[in-house]
Amino acid sequence: MILLAALDELGEAGYGTFSIESVAQRAGVGKATIYRHWPHKLSLIGDAFRMLQDEGDPELATGTRRKKLERVVRHVAEVAKHSPFSKCLPALIDAAERDPEMRTFHRRFQAEARRPLIALLEEGVASGDFPRHVDPELTAFSLLGAIFFCRLMTSKPFDPERAGDLIHVVLGTGTAR
Repeated sequence: MILLAALDELGEAGYGTFSIESVAQRAGVGKATIYRHWPHKLSLIGDAFRMLQDEGDPELATGTRRKKLERVVRHVAEVAKHSPFSKCLPALIDAAERDPEMRTFHRRFQAEARRPLIALLEEGVASGDFPRHVDPELTAFSLLGAIFFCRLMTSKPFDPERAGDLIHVVLGTGTAR
């Protein structure tokens, strides 16, 4: 409940005016309760983002590498389209530009979030499922970049149903609709 209240506060108020007091009020707890678990707002926000990441990973135990890649891209597009993370994204980016500690957190968090996608692309290249010329890190940036560009720079988020089309364009493999 406290972590969700923190995400709501960040999404609505932004990082600059985010306060433990406001989160406590939203969560219906005393601010001392929050301070017992989180010494400052960045630790609270960090745990809130980790909670979201832990809750929503797509299933990757079955299917071809191409199908797994589609599930990952679709999942990211769904998260960017409508989720507590999506609501917080502008505040997170703004704060990372202004606050060195938030910048460090944001870069580390995003690197950890990209790691499974990069690993999946590496496996696909090594097995021959994806072309040998594919650079896994650059491909991950390309796939994620298209989704987050739509979320932040256009009036329409990337449609999760177009995950296969995006993969086709970026990798040059498979079939577009």
